[in-house]
Amino acid sequence: MKLWIVTGGSGFIGSNFVRYMIKFGDVRIVNLDKLTYAANLDSLKDIAKHPYYSFVKGDIGDRALVTDLLREYHPDGVINFAAESHVDRSIDRPEDFIQTNVLGTFELLEAIRGYWNGQKTDMKDNFRFLHVSTDEVYGSLGDDGFFTENTPYAPNSPYSASKAASDHLVRAYYHTYGLPTLTTNCSNNYGPFQFPEKLIPLMILNALDYKPLPVYGDGQNIRDWLYVLDHCEAIRTVIEHGQLGETYNIGGKNEKSNLEVVYNVCDLLDEMYPRKNGGSYRQQIVFVKDRPGHDLRYAIDSTKIQTLLGWKPQETFETGLRKTVQWYLLNREWCQRATDGSYRW
Repeated sequence: MKLWIVTGGSGFIGSNFVRYMIKFGDVRIVNLDKLTYAANLDSLKDIAKHPYYSFVKGDIGDRALVTDLLREYHPDGVINFAAESHVDRSIDRPEDFIQTNVLGTFELLEAIRGYWNGQKTDMKDNFRFLHVSTDEVYGSLGDDGFFTENTPYAPNSPYSASKAASDHLVRAYYHTYGLPTLTTNCSNNYGPFQFPEKLIPLMILNALDYKPLPVYGDGQNIRDWLYVLDHCEAIRTVIEHGQLGETYNIGGKNEKSNLEVVYNVCDLLDEMYPRKNGGSYRQQIVFVKDRPGHDLRYAIDSTKIQTLLGWKPQETFETGLRKTVQWYLLNREWCQRATDGSYRW
């Protein structure tokens, strides 16, 4: 049975991946997480005592700690989800993003490089480091075209710039040191256990509390949406079958404007949890001042991973969003604890 160290495994995508792999049943997971504000151990409560799961509180920037974990567990791979990820927060506090996403990734790579160099040949050949990144590193698209793995980087926010820097470090460690790395760049994820500051859970919870549904600008910024469990399957596919040194774009083929997403959330809530006064949740939509550096459009071309590795998304935006809204309706206690901060460990 393989063992993977997953960094940032208590965040949104990380916790979904950890649960997915534990239930998949063929791998042990050690979850290393600093437990910043968006990390939530409530999200892994159902597997907290599973014999194939372990949790360690710690920072990827702590090279000594990571080195100790590598020596203790002798993992077959490390999957790096650990990152500050909210664009708005990066505008207000860019230093946090540089510290974790750039310097943290550097320290993690150095710890892994030192460990990997000390292993026997068969262990070195089988080891993998997978770095999870974002399509935001590519900047903004016009009305047509798609991001491919060969699209030049052009980040427009402190968040995307910090992720671009970490991607370049991972690439450099492959080409300079031969470290067996893989990188994935994904489109906007959505699904269960997403922190309420993000667009879809924010709209759901604000709607249920009869609060305004804030939409930036005119709401016409377009994103490609990927259901989080489709992303988890893609990551498993890449770490098991991806070619070393390569990057794989992961997208859902679901381009939607922000306003269209909010409309869809409102319409599902109208159906599944009607307002007491009989009106539509769309009545709560308000347009607010656009944020600085707001990219117009993202769209992923995931031909490479589909053609070479055989992965493709299973959920349409319609089926995935319905599952997501239903999950938030059924898990109001998790939402409340995430919103009021009582989930903090």
